[in-house]
Amino acid sequence: MIRKIAAVVVGILLTSLVVGLVQQLGHYLYPLPAGTDPNDPEAIKKYVENAPFLAVFFVIISYAAGAFTASFVATKIANDGKKIYALFIGVLFLLTSIYMMVTIPSPIWFWILGIAVWSLVLAGWKLALNKNQ
Repeated sequence: MIRKIAAVVVGILLTSLVVGLVQQLGHYLYPLPAGTDPNDPEAIKKYVENAPFLAVFFVIISYAAGAFTASFVATKIANDGKKIYALFIGVLFLLTSIYMMVTIPSPIWFWILGIAVWSLVLAGWKLALNKNQ
């Protein structure tokens, strides 16, 4: 039981870490314009409307990296072959992503990819199973 709880907790923490690190890389490569307050929702909304494609796409890349990595590691930790841990992590962060997309208006392509990318938790789960064999 502890192993299963640890799988979910580590998966959630790892998702947050990976998403944050990849988004930091995106911010490094595509910094906010000088004088933009990153804590001001209106300033962020305005930035997203005019940001270069790759600046916004880094968020999708971060979701993909977080989904895949965390589900792989959670499956390895749980060590029982069940995909429930990967699905739990995926659904939790899918809901978080949807909340963010509602909060910060996003183009339709971002909505489509921002939702679809969380299905990569199944790829991470499947790869973890293949590595067990």
